Amino acid sequence: MAAIFAISALCCTAQNKANPSLTKVARKIERGQSNQLPLDAAVRTGKLANGFTYFIRRNTNPKNRVIFYLANKIGSLMETTDQQGLAHFMEHMNFNGTTHFPKNELVNYLQKAGVRFGADINAYTSFDETVYQLPLPSDKPDILRGGIQIMRDWAQGATLDPAEIEKERGVVLEEKRLGKGAAQRMQQKYFPVLFGNSRYGQRLPIGMDTVLNNFKPNTLTRFYHDWYRPDLQALIVVGDIDVNEIEKAIKQKFADLKNPVKEKPRTKYVFTLTGSNHFVKATDPEETSTQVQVLIKRQARPVKTADDYREMIIRKLFNHMLGNRYLELAQQKQPPFIYGGANVGAFLGNIDAFTMRVVANPGALENGFKAVWRETERLKQYGFTATEFEKAKRDYLKNSENTYKQKHTTYSEQYMGEYLAYFLTGTAAPGIEKEYKLTNTIMPQLLLKDVNAVVGRFNSDSNRDIIITGPDRDSANLPDEQIVNEWIRSIRQENILPYKNSFTEKALLTSQPVPGKIVKQTELGGIKATELTLSNGVKAILKPTKFSDNDILVKAVAPGGSSLYSDADYESANIAAYLVTSSGLGSYDFNNLNKFLAGTSIATGPFLADYSQGIQAAASPAELETLLQMFYLYFTAPRKDSIAFEKYISESKASLADRKNSPENRFYDTISTVLGNYSSRRTPPSPEKLNQLDLDKSYNIFRKQFADAANFTFTFVGDFEIDKVKPLIEKYLGSLPATYTHERAKDLGIHPPAGNITKIIEAGREPKATVSLKFTGDYDYSYANNLEMDAMAEVLQIRLIERLREQESGVYSPGVNVRYNKIPSARYVFSISFGCAPANVEKLIASALDEVGKIKTVGPTAINIEKFKAERSRTHETQLRANDFWSEYLNDNALNEGDVYAINDFSATMEKITPESIKSKANKYLSGNNLIKIILLPEKSTGLQ
Repeated sequence: MAAIFAISALCCTAQNKANPSLTKVARKIERGQSNQLPLDAAVRTGKLANGFTYFIRRNTNPKNRVIFYLANKIGSLMETTDQQGLAHFMEHMNFNGTTHFPKNELVNYLQKAGVRFGADINAYTSFDETVYQLPLPSDKPDILRGGIQIMRDWAQGATLDPAEIEKERGVVLEEKRLGKGAAQRMQQKYFPVLFGNSRYGQRLPIGMDTVLNNFKPNTLTRFYHDWYRPDLQALIVVGDIDVNEIEKAIKQKFADLKNPVKEKPRTKYVFTLTGSNHFVKATDPEETSTQVQVLIKRQARPVKTADDYREMIIRKLFNHMLGNRYLELAQQKQPPFIYGGANVGAFLGNIDAFTMRVVANPGALENGFKAVWRETERLKQYGFTATEFEKAKRDYLKNSENTYKQKHTTYSEQYMGEYLAYFLTGTAAPGIEKEYKLTNTIMPQLLLKDVNAVVGRFNSDSNRDIIITGPDRDSANLPDEQIVNEWIRSIRQENILPYKNSFTEKALLTSQPVPGKIVKQTELGGIKATELTLSNGVKAILKPTKFSDNDILVKAVAPGGSSLYSDADYESANIAAYLVTSSGLGSYDFNNLNKFLAGTSIATGPFLADYSQGIQAAASPAELETLLQMFYLYFTAPRKDSIAFEKYISESKASLADRKNSPENRFYDTISTVLGNYSSRRTPPSPEKLNQLDLDKSYNIFRKQFADAANFTFTFVGDFEIDKVKPLIEKYLGSLPATYTHERAKDLGIHPPAGNITKIIEAGREPKATVSLKFTGDYDYSYANNLEMDAMAEVLQIRLIERLREQESGVYSPGVNVRYNKIPSARYVFSISFGCAPANVEKLIASALDEVGKIKTVGPTAINIEKFKAERSRTHETQLRANDFWSEYLNDNALNEGDVYAINDFSATMEKITPESIKSKANKYLSGNNLIKIILLPEKSTGLQ
């Protein structure tokens, strides 16, 4: 539900040349001759006699993998009054016993196949739909057959054992508990305004406690038999599979699904726009900011025809250009808001909305609101400029071209959402090639007036909702509807000037660098990479791949970071990279640099962390030279902008005002403080820390940390040829300055304190608790040890799910993870976390520690070790064919001075992981000698425990 109260950025897909061969189609579109867009030709689709639909597509990225979605046109809107929450509850029950997988055997079976519960196998329930997702290896015929059987069981094979239903009540209620807090309490006040008298306001998917606590099993069975039926279901299969074989299996498995003898009609619930306006205020003692949102609603226009597609492009151009204007507004020395923006997009169901949102500076709601509304009024009066429009079109076309070039390495996940929407809502899914052609046909026909007309279609004083939320302390100062309407009227009466576009395109570099030379080339045959050493000491590791077409990841890293500076200088060091990024680059300030890069796939930014500094970036092959020019400028000519500094101070002060209202902030601040042994570098932000900031000091720290390029290793992974990038590397990296000081990170001794420590935070009104258990200490850092620690975390995660969730019904999703590092000294933190009822805290902590104790005394079961090995082996296979994995791996090895070939020992290392080896690790690292317990409980004064 949070998405309802958020501004969603609509992405653009694009290309930059029209296709003259499609002019006739363009004329038809221009004249409004709508043509239904066909489904992607690469998809095999069909419908069985019982109404069951299927979509199958072969896609080999990732290799040997397939994704199944079972889509059901079944959601909370179908519930009767006594079933509120049972659509979601039914989703849970499909994991708790089906015809071929009784009780929890389904999860057990999938874990053996290398599929993780929650991370891989999952599902969701919404107002109109329930969707189950299952990724599987496709190179194992038995597992593939098992996956199809699971989908068949999910479609109409749930056993709904009353005992399992009773156990699952606690799990669902714990999931509901996690969502309780300030946002949920305020939603209860403004949802009736947003939803009016529609069915949506009466059937929130999470349901009602009274129903979830008390419903009888036959009430759930009735819902299941009424709605889980083939005429409302579809199976979507995308992956490295034989389409003919999958289609044959679907026909065999799903043909016998039965529709009810007396089918209940599947009512299509809609919002009815009455023309009326609504206003609501909601405050809460735990809210951390004051916000206002205005929604102007109108009937949605689904994308089904070429005309609809044209309208979609127009909206995306509109949102893109309007977003740029708000981005500029936010870069002022004293921004008028913490966040401000507006866009046109889907609201819910059959309704679209023009949504304006402001997160206000403390005590400055009027100023922030007017600043955002003023831009919409400026747009109504003058529209966008021709320069903005032409650039937006070029950007859109370029993005479409990038997408088109990557079509052969598109990940299967990217297709699933399109086919899902096609089945559930009829939204067109014509495929990448068709969309590319449509875009190139439509774009040249668009006029500036087409985009400017968008605001007019939503320029209405009717069907408008205004929602204001904030901390309780602001309740007396929040405006009423009359005052907000007066703000709007006053903006309309202002003498608003037209927008002026200050952007002038120019070269990034004013002079060309003198290239260095490659003095050494070493082939890293074991990982199919090449290491270059340049004349200035810079090292570059190059790994060309074909994992993702038209995509290159580039990173630079060196040891050092803020550890080299005193506590007094830490705050300035900590924001140094942020300030440089916010200042722009070369001759471009921040806003104009964004405009310069618009339409490219370039994403880049420097960082200065605790123990390292560097740059991380991505680009297409054609953009690599521009990207390396940016790298060159970060080292040689970073910008210093006092406006960016003042903006940071202003925003930070605003965010601090009510930060401590949030129980979650207090909880995580405590974790950081305790684990940081109360170092000032780990305590929460404060006005005193802001007073320590110095722009010149930050800038000089950045310059110093990027002064010795000889200390850096650059990694290139992706779609490139080594011989073609060598000249660029010599020119832009070989020319970087080098002092050859080769700094190393300094160990400041900021380690978690030894011993057993318990910290209890009492904050929050809701009857919910959050628990974090941290085992810490010195660590033997190595590739093999890291894998074993991961194994220990995974087997404990499996056991905690089985015990805390399935057996005790006390939590929704317990989490276990481990972090280990080598720099500045080898340390580890092994964490267990969960949310629960306050009354169950001690019992569940005892259960969790009891499972830790069992690993230490008897070790994990052999079957759980095999589950870890299956999951990690499958993950490893996929990682080896992913650019982001190799980029991170090479980067980490460079920083940690590790063995780059260690990854080749994966299989041998995995074989050595046994119940005994994990038992030994548990006794060493989970001894309990250094255990920190941090617990968030509600305030006692609320009486809600």
